[in-house]
Amino acid sequence: MNELPPAVLNDGGQSRDLGSTTPAGLQSMADLRERRRLVLGLNVGTWFILNWAAWSILGAGGWTLVDIVLAFAFAVATPWTVLGFWNAVIGFWLLHGADDGFEQVAPFAAAGDADTPIIIRTAIFMTLRNEDPARAIARLRIVKQSVDATGHGDRFDYFVLSDTSDAAIAEKEEALAAAFAAEAGADRVVYRRRTDNQGFKAGNVRDFCERWGMRYELMLPLDADSLMSGRTIVRHVRMMQAYPKLGILQSLVVGMPSSSAFARIFQFGMRQGMRSYTMGQAWWVGDCGPFWGHNALVRIRPFLDHCALPVLPGKPPLGGHILSHDQVEATFMRRAGYEVRVLPEEEGSWEENPPTILEFSRRDVRWCQGNMQYLNLFDVKGLLPMSRFQLTWAVLMFVGVPAWTLMIALAPLLALSPVARATFPSGFAIFVYLLFFVMYLMPKLAGFADVLISAGGAERYGGTFRFVSAAAIELVFSFLLGALTSFRISVFMIGLVVGRSVVWGGQQRDAMALSWREAFDAFWPQMAFGLGVVGLLWLGSPRAAWWSLPLTAGFLVAVPFAVITASPLIGRIFVALKLCGVPEEFNPPHEIVSARAGEAS
Repeated sequence: MNELPPAVLNDGGQSRDLGSTTPAGLQSMADLRERRRLVLGLNVGTWFILNWAAWSILGAGGWTLVDIVLAFAFAVATPWTVLGFWNAVIGFWLLHGADDGFEQVAPFAAAGDADTPIIIRTAIFMTLRNEDPARAIARLRIVKQSVDATGHGDRFDYFVLSDTSDAAIAEKEEALAAAFAAEAGADRVVYRRRTDNQGFKAGNVRDFCERWGMRYELMLPLDADSLMSGRTIVRHVRMMQAYPKLGILQSLVVGMPSSSAFARIFQFGMRQGMRSYTMGQAWWVGDCGPFWGHNALVRIRPFLDHCALPVLPGKPPLGGHILSHDQVEATFMRRAGYEVRVLPEEEGSWEENPPTILEFSRRDVRWCQGNMQYLNLFDVKGLLPMSRFQLTWAVLMFVGVPAWTLMIALAPLLALSPVARATFPSGFAIFVYLLFFVMYLMPKLAGFADVLISAGGAERYGGTFRFVSAAAIELVFSFLLGALTSFRISVFMIGLVVGRSVVWGGQQRDAMALSWREAFDAFWPQMAFGLGVVGLLWLGSPRAAWWSLPLTAGFLVAVPFAVITASPLIGRIFVALKLCGVPEEFNPPHEIVSARAGEAS
């Protein structure tokens, strides 16, 4: 394993100067820097153009304090949309305009297709905390069976790493893990339960690395809702084996078929939105790719030596143990001289999505708090500029949310101002408004177009009519969902300032109904906010109120939206009609069939 991989040998068999390439020799650093300069120029230029347009609209009748605040909020809120737009455009070009688009973003992928023996050992583990043990361990058993079917099962061992605090659940975990171990054979399956939950999931993983990690070259973390095919795992192991300086290889995780209407619609849109986006992003982030904490191969030795997380100064919510640990570990892995890559293809890597808007919102605020902790990491020494950008970007992703909420809240003041109404350039404002929506939706629009123009693309989703119908449903859904979640995050971020924190525990993963009372208790503030904003807009300008609906309708229908999308009846209708189904629903792989059969039994 000490020899150089083929990618760093020139035609004469001499090793290249690795300083001119990424650590694994996969790309020229000069080419990668050129890509990054191009993306930087496109994003900065587009941001300035959008903000010039906004300043021209807001300042048409002279500047007021409200105009200044709106201009500032727009400047803070737009970078995420601009980067998403260009990632999608670049990704779509790579998929359909470039002859070697996939090779440009994943030059390591060919090694996975070589019929080389697997000589390194990998630990596959599942981290649990108060989850349904039968469901989780059944998933891990399916993964093992799938890996064994490849003929390389002897190179893999399995671990159930529990941080469960509920004694009754822990008892079930232990019994089911013991049965799994007896079935798999001696030392192939290990169950371990911690009692203190020190460091949360990151601490759980580090404990594994310190106790068992040196037996293995690689580890594959799985969440309780994760599922992967053996073929995909073996293929990715071959890539890691071929390139010893590849530290993390993240698979593209997609949603599994679901009986929840909410989850079905969300993951249908997510699948379209992430394909071109991830492709475009991978093109320029290159060796500083993302890590999502699960369904990814990680090289254990550098992870153990270089990726220990600091305990942040101060108390929660921004101090203490880092909640969103994965991207921090990715930046530390890259600092240690190892590449972090994502493989942007949909193959054999799945997860489940929250079944209701309530669970989705809870997950969002957990991520929000974890990402905001990155504010304490900006002074960490030795990080690459791209790694610092990724941490900054993770913070800006959530900072932009209250900026949008603030703009919506202040919009009625413009509509109620006689001076603003008299000088407002409505035609230009409508143009900018629609242009911005196109940019905002570009990742999904690119995904829809990718499916429709790819040979057999729409057939994978049940045909063109069913796909287009699902796309239309999802676009409406995404606007309604965006309003609800943006308000919830905005309120939560205010809570962070005064010390409010989240509790990280088990998640509800099964389809479930929400009562009208539950929905009202959770989302009446959104409805009250929406009624106030739209009502004031209507008083000032009914036309403005109508134009606001893409941004405000979600507030107005928050409670019925929550109840209807969680309704088991609506879910059954969607399943029966196969609306918003993913390809695995129309042509399910063996692993999905096994998982669904186990859940039905």
